[in-house]
Amino acid sequence: MTPDEQRFTAIYDECRQRVWAYAAARAGRQVADEVVSETFAIAWRRFADVPEPALPWLLGVARNVLRDGHRAEKRRESFTAELGRSARRSAGDIAEDVAERLAVLRAMATLPESDREILILIAWQGLTPREAAKVVRCSPAALRVRLHRARRRLLRAAEQEAGGRTARAGGRPQVGIINEEMS
Repeated sequence: MTPDEQRFTAIYDECRQRVWAYAAARAGRQVADEVVSETFAIAWRRFADVPEPALPWLLGVARNVLRDGHRAEKRRESFTAELGRSARRSAGDIAEDVAERLAVLRAMATLPESDREILILIAWQGLTPREAAKVVRCSPAALRVRLHRARRRLLRAAEQEAGGRTARAGGRPQVGIINEEMS
């Protein structure tokens, strides 16, 4: 074991419980394990920056992890609410393609954040799968698999949201975000 690994192990053993207690007090027990993992992953990546004593620095990192998680949750909630408002606001007696687009918006609001992110990067931001893979930090092949699965889940959700409208229209919704040809 290298001296850095030994020092890191000692810091981890000494501080892990206190970082966990801090995270649990701020965000609950369910989140605390994740915060501890992320805090020590950051500590390892920035090991040269970890001062002695390490605990105050680690608690600052944990605070930032909690803050970033809170911000991300607020963004997800805001995005989901906006999708819902947009879909409700636009509802009415309009052409069939508009109704399908509304169904897709509603269906998007039901998808997990990771699926929405990939679909938005590809369909709305116009990125290629290779570019989107860089954004989400995975290989282009993995992104294509994730994109394919996200599109399938979106299609199922859109068909459910449309309430059979797509079956009466003779097949799949013809909304660009779903069509495989986009990749």
